[in-house]
Amino acid sequence: MANATPVRVRFCPSPTGNPHVGLIRTALFNWAYARHNKGTLVFRIEDTDAARDSEESYQQLLDSFHWLGFDWDEGPEVGGPHAPYRQSQRMDIYKDVADKLLAAGHAYHCYCTTEELDARREAARQAGRPSGYDGTCRELTAEQKAAYEAEGRTSIVRFRMPDEPITFTDLVRGELTFTPENVPDYGIVRANGAPLYTLVNPIDDALMGITHVLRGEDLLSSTPRQIALYKALIELGVSKEIPAFGHLPYVMGEGNKKLSKRDPQASLNLYRDRGFLPEGLLNYLALLGWSFSADQDIFSVSELIEKFDIADVNANPARFDLKKAEAINADHIRQLDVKAFTEACEPWLKAPHANWAPEDFDQAAWEAIAPHAQTRVTVLSDITANVDFLFLKEPVEDEASWAKAMKGDPAALLTTARAKLADADWTSPESLKEAVLAAGEEHGLKLGKAQAPVRVAVTGRTVGLPLFESLEVLGKERTLQRIDAALAKLAG
Repeated sequence: MANATPVRVRFCPSPTGNPHVGLIRTALFNWAYARHNKGTLVFRIEDTDAARDSEESYQQLLDSFHWLGFDWDEGPEVGGPHAPYRQSQRMDIYKDVADKLLAAGHAYHCYCTTEELDARREAARQAGRPSGYDGTCRELTAEQKAAYEAEGRTSIVRFRMPDEPITFTDLVRGELTFTPENVPDYGIVRANGAPLYTLVNPIDDALMGITHVLRGEDLLSSTPRQIALYKALIELGVSKEIPAFGHLPYVMGEGNKKLSKRDPQASLNLYRDRGFLPEGLLNYLALLGWSFSADQDIFSVSELIEKFDIADVNANPARFDLKKAEAINADHIRQLDVKAFTEACEPWLKAPHANWAPEDFDQAAWEAIAPHAQTRVTVLSDITANVDFLFLKEPVEDEASWAKAMKGDPAALLTTARAKLADADWTSPESLKEAVLAAGEEHGLKLGKAQAPVRVAVTGRTVGLPLFESLEVLGKERTLQRIDAALAKLAG
């Protein structure tokens, strides 16, 4: 059911490296929630870390979102009433709010050095106390500040946390309470004047009217800080309300460890390059912490949007299962109409994926085999090896497949099969099947054993597309030529 207050959610990645599937899952849930509630999705770029952010990563983010089919109502490329939507272009806004927080006593200058902080944290740990900031600079006098500055010390700006517990209701996890000793005063502006994430993120959410913050579980510990900051921003007239928070479960990788950017299977580009369909990948990512129903794992993006509610997200960690992701993608490939499938495969039928010369590609042969290929591939990149026998002058040389298939007396079997195929009706796969079946019977072999040498002779591999439909598309002349070549190899 749609919310009474118009939903405004945001997705605000940092442009650092390749997009991560956990990040995409977060974007998906925000997008689906906005669309389900007929709300607004704000796409914002958190690019205040000049050392890590890059324009290349920013463009890659945009390209990835377009490929996935995400659209947004405010943000890069579309604009909106709260522009600019890149934090690097909003520095004056953050400085103004930081100055107001300082003037109102919600924040203060902290002159503690890194060495002093480290020493006091270690002492607290040794004593069994919480090791967060101990408030040394909370109540400095003007004379103390002047003395520190005379020493040449620089200061960061810290936010002054309240001395009472902070309780809020997480949309995924229910009611949570954080006590003061576990949420100490924290930095919001660096010594060089650069604002920190802890300041800029809540300010942008406040000024952009965000109603729901749906983000990863790794950010849960910062939520009481943000709630306290929101209360200060409301007092200053910068914000009107505190958004609702929902923290999405971790995505786990191998060994039940949190999937990190360094894990090979974490990169979105891996799935795009392998030929996952956007619909298939989004279907699987939606299942990482959410379910469509107890008996249905396959659904369209429109069905996801129709049913998605953040209240149905499970708080438990979700494990990324590559095999399941592939199986779901395969189901989405099957659901394409044949024309859409043939078009989707086109990139994998050209250089650099194809191992045949461009002039040897036969569009008619591809379109004839495509319906049979569609039932066999898991990802679109599978298509290259499945159909290369049609476009190569000779089949691939796979010695392992050759050794596996050419057992017993393969020359005798192939000689008989060749003769029967030469007399078969080449307008019917069933006729070709009967020819190989008959050849097998003459040598005391069932169809499976009889067709294995024929398949390797013609395609180079022991597994692939339906054999007799493949022979029909390849044609009589080329099929017989390849069997002759295999016989010559066996004789040699």
